[in-house]
Amino acid sequence: MTDITAPAAVLVHEQPYPHAFTRGEVGWLPWLEPLAVDELSERHYDGLVDRARATSDYFRLLARDPEILRARTLVDKDIFYNTSQGLPRAERELAATAASRVNGCVFCASVHARFAAHYSKAPDLIDGLLDEGIDAELGSRWDAIVDAAAALTATPPAFDLPHVRRLREAGLSELEIADVVHSAAFFNWANRLMLTIGRPVAAPDEQL
Repeated sequence: MTDITAPAAVLVHEQPYPHAFTRGEVGWLPWLEPLAVDELSERHYDGLVDRARATSDYFRLLARDPEILRARTLVDKDIFYNTSQGLPRAERELAATAASRVNGCVFCASVHARFAAHYSKAPDLIDGLLDEGIDAELGSRWDAIVDAAAALTATPPAFDLPHVRRLREAGLSELEIADVVHSAAFFNWANRLMLTIGRPVAAPDEQL
Protein backbone atom coordinates (compact mmCIF):
# COMPACT_ATOMS: atom_id res chain seq x y z
CA MET A 1 0.00 0.00 0.00
CA THR A 2 1.32 3.43 -0.93
CA ASP A 3 2.11 5.69 1.98
CA ILE A 4 0.52 9.07 1.22
CA THR A 5 1.76 11.96 3.31
CA ALA A 6 -0.36 15.06 3.56
CA PRO A 7 1.34 18.08 1.95
CA ALA A 8 2.61 20.85 4.17
CA ALA A 9 0.34 23.84 4.59
CA VAL A 10 0.85 26.58 2.02
CA LEU A 11 0.52 30.01 3.57
CA VAL A 12 -1.14 32.54 1.28
CA HIS A 13 -0.73 36.23 2.07
CA GLU A 14 -2.80 38.91 0.38
CA GLN A 15 -2.01 41.85 2.67
CA PRO A 16 -0.17 44.77 1.00
CA TYR A 17 3.57 45.25 1.25
CA PRO A 18 4.91 48.49 2.77
CA HIS A 19 5.65 51.11 0.12
CA ALA A 20 8.43 52.85 2.08
CA PHE A 21 10.57 52.68 5.21
CA THR A 22 8.65 53.94 8.21
CA ARG A 23 8.52 54.14 12.01
CA GLY A 24 4.96 52.86 11.77
CA GLU A 25 3.83 49.48 13.09
CA VAL A 26 4.83 47.29 10.14
CA GLY A 27 3.47 43.75 10.28
CA TRP A 28 5.16 40.49 9.33
CA LEU A 29 3.88 37.21 7.92
CA PRO A 30 5.84 33.92 7.85
CA TRP A 31 6.34 31.72 4.81
CA LEU A 32 6.62 28.71 7.14
CA GLU A 33 4.07 27.60 9.71
CA PRO A 34 4.80 28.82 13.27
CA LEU A 35 3.99 26.62 16.21
CA ALA A 36 0.53 27.19 17.62
CA VAL A 37 0.42 28.65 21.13
CA ASP A 38 -1.13 25.46 22.50
CA GLU A 39 1.80 23.45 21.05
CA LEU A 40 4.37 25.32 23.11
CA SER A 41 6.05 23.28 25.84
CA GLU A 42 8.28 24.49 28.67
CA ARG A 43 11.23 23.73 26.38
CA HIS A 44 9.80 26.16 23.84
CA TYR A 45 9.15 28.82 26.49
CA ASP A 46 12.71 28.42 27.70
CA GLY A 47 13.83 29.15 24.15
CA LEU A 48 11.58 32.21 23.93
CA VAL A 49 13.19 33.59 27.14
CA ASP A 50 10.27 36.05 27.50
CA ARG A 51 6.96 34.19 27.65
CA ALA A 52 5.17 37.20 26.17
CA ARG A 53 6.95 36.55 22.88
CA ALA A 54 4.62 33.61 22.36
CA THR A 55 2.17 36.09 20.83
CA SER A 56 4.57 36.67 17.90
CA ASP A 57 4.41 34.51 14.76
CA TYR A 58 8.10 35.23 14.21
CA PHE A 59 9.24 33.94 17.59
CA ARG A 60 6.85 30.97 17.52
CA LEU A 61 8.37 30.01 14.18
CA LEU A 62 11.92 30.28 15.55
CA ALA A 63 10.76 28.28 18.59
CA ARG A 64 10.70 25.19 16.38
CA ASP A 65 14.40 25.09 17.30
CA PRO A 66 14.23 26.47 20.86
CA GLU A 67 17.91 26.04 21.75
CA ILE A 68 19.00 28.17 18.80
CA LEU A 69 16.27 30.71 19.57
CA ARG A 70 17.41 31.00 23.18
CA ALA A 71 21.02 31.61 22.16
CA ARG A 72 19.90 34.18 19.58
CA THR A 73 17.67 36.00 22.06
CA LEU A 74 20.28 36.20 24.82
CA VAL A 75 22.81 37.70 22.39
CA ASP A 76 20.18 40.18 21.18
CA LYS A 77 19.29 41.24 24.72
CA ASP A 78 22.89 41.65 25.82
CA ILE A 79 23.78 43.79 22.80
CA PHE A 80 20.79 46.12 23.03
CA TYR A 81 19.71 46.16 26.69
CA ASN A 82 23.02 45.93 28.57
CA THR A 83 23.82 49.65 28.36
CA SER A 84 25.39 50.30 31.77
CA GLN A 85 28.66 50.83 29.88
CA GLY A 86 29.51 51.57 26.28
CA LEU A 87 27.25 53.00 23.60
CA PRO A 88 23.92 54.60 24.63
CA ARG A 89 20.82 52.62 23.70
CA ALA A 90 19.75 55.18 21.09
CA GLU A 91 22.97 54.72 19.12
CA ARG A 92 22.85 50.93 19.29
CA GLU A 93 19.37 51.21 17.80
CA LEU A 94 20.70 53.69 15.23
CA ALA A 95 23.30 51.16 14.06
CA ALA A 96 20.62 48.45 13.80
CA THR A 97 18.37 50.82 11.85
CA ALA A 98 21.18 51.67 9.43
CA ALA A 99 21.94 47.98 8.83
CA SER A 100 18.26 47.27 8.24
CA ARG A 101 17.98 50.25 5.89
CA VAL A 102 20.88 48.96 3.79
CA ASN A 103 19.52 45.40 3.73
CA GLY A 104 16.01 46.51 2.82
CA CYS A 105 14.41 44.94 5.91
CA VAL A 106 11.44 47.28 6.32
CA PHE A 107 10.14 45.44 9.39
CA CYS A 108 13.41 45.53 11.36
CA ALA A 109 14.07 49.12 10.31
CA SER A 110 10.65 50.16 11.63
CA VAL A 111 11.18 48.51 15.02
CA HIS A 112 14.66 49.88 15.61
CA ALA A 113 13.82 53.30 14.19
CA ARG A 114 11.06 53.60 16.79
CA PHE A 115 13.50 52.69 19.56
CA ALA A 116 16.17 55.04 18.19
CA ALA A 117 13.68 57.91 17.96
CA HIS A 118 12.36 57.22 21.47
CA TYR A 119 15.74 57.03 23.19
CA SER A 120 17.38 59.84 21.24
CA LYS A 121 14.39 62.21 21.31
CA ALA A 122 15.37 63.03 17.70
CA PRO A 123 12.63 61.51 15.52
CA ASP A 124 13.29 63.92 12.65
CA LEU A 125 16.86 62.66 12.29
CA ILE A 126 15.73 59.04 12.36
CA ASP A 127 13.09 59.80 9.74
CA GLY A 128 15.84 61.37 7.63
CA LEU A 129 17.75 58.08 7.74
CA LEU A 130 14.64 56.14 6.74
CA ASP A 131 13.66 58.55 3.96
CA GLU A 132 17.04 59.46 2.49
CA GLY A 133 19.09 56.39 3.34
CA ILE A 134 22.61 56.22 4.70
CA ASP A 135 23.65 59.45 2.97
CA ALA A 136 21.34 61.50 5.20
CA GLU A 137 23.19 64.12 7.24
CA LEU A 138 22.63 63.36 10.92
CA GLY A 139 25.59 65.12 12.56
CA SER A 140 29.23 64.03 12.75
CA ARG A 141 28.80 61.38 15.47
CA TRP A 142 25.72 59.75 13.99
CA ASP A 143 27.09 59.97 10.46
CA ALA A 144 30.18 58.06 11.61
CA ILE A 145 28.01 55.37 13.24
CA VAL A 146 25.78 55.01 10.18
CA ASP A 147 28.76 54.88 7.83
CA ALA A 148 30.41 52.15 9.91
CA ALA A 149 27.18 50.14 10.16
CA ALA A 150 26.59 50.44 6.41
CA ALA A 151 30.11 49.26 5.61
CA LEU A 152 29.76 46.22 7.88
CA THR A 153 26.42 45.43 6.29
CA ALA A 154 27.69 45.63 2.72
CA THR A 155 30.56 43.24 3.49
CA PRO A 156 32.60 42.98 6.71
CA PRO A 157 35.98 43.72 5.03
CA ALA A 158 34.56 47.08 3.92
CA PHE A 159 34.74 48.16 7.56
CA ASP A 160 38.37 49.10 8.13
CA LEU A 161 40.75 51.47 9.87
CA PRO A 162 39.32 54.71 8.37
CA HIS A 163 35.92 53.85 9.89
CA VAL A 164 37.52 53.25 13.27
CA ARG A 165 39.41 56.53 13.05
CA ARG A 166 36.24 58.41 12.10
CA LEU A 167 34.39 56.91 15.06
CA ARG A 168 37.22 57.88 17.41
CA GLU A 169 37.27 61.40 15.99
CA ALA A 170 33.52 61.61 16.60
CA GLY A 171 34.20 60.93 20.29
CA LEU A 172 33.48 57.20 20.61
CA SER A 173 35.51 55.13 23.05
CA GLU A 174 36.90 51.69 22.20
CA LEU A 175 33.97 50.01 23.98
CA GLU A 176 31.46 52.21 22.15
CA ILE A 177 33.05 51.32 18.81
CA ALA A 178 32.75 47.64 19.71
CA ASP A 179 29.06 48.22 20.48
CA VAL A 180 28.55 49.78 17.02
CA VAL A 181 30.06 46.64 15.51
CA HIS A 182 27.95 44.32 17.68
CA SER A 183 24.70 46.15 16.91
CA ALA A 184 25.25 46.37 13.16
CA ALA A 185 26.66 42.85 12.81
CA PHE A 186 23.82 41.25 14.76
CA PHE A 187 21.15 42.95 12.67
CA ASN A 188 22.97 42.27 9.44
CA TRP A 189 22.37 38.61 10.30
CA ALA A 190 18.91 39.10 11.81
CA ASN A 191 17.68 40.97 8.71
CA ARG A 192 18.66 38.06 6.50
CA LEU A 193 16.81 35.63 8.74
CA MET A 194 13.63 37.71 8.78
CA LEU A 195 13.76 38.43 5.03
CA THR A 196 14.17 34.72 4.30
CA ILE A 197 11.40 33.18 6.39
CA GLY A 198 8.65 35.76 5.89
CA ARG A 199 7.72 39.16 4.52
CA PRO A 200 6.56 42.56 5.82
CA VAL A 201 3.01 43.87 5.77
CA ALA A 202 2.12 47.54 5.39
CA ALA A 203 1.37 49.44 8.58
CA PRO A 204 -2.37 49.96 9.20
CA ASP A 205 -2.21 53.65 8.26
CA GLU A 206 -0.86 52.67 4.81
CA GLN A 207 -3.83 50.38 4.22
CA LEU A 208 -6.52 53.02 4.68
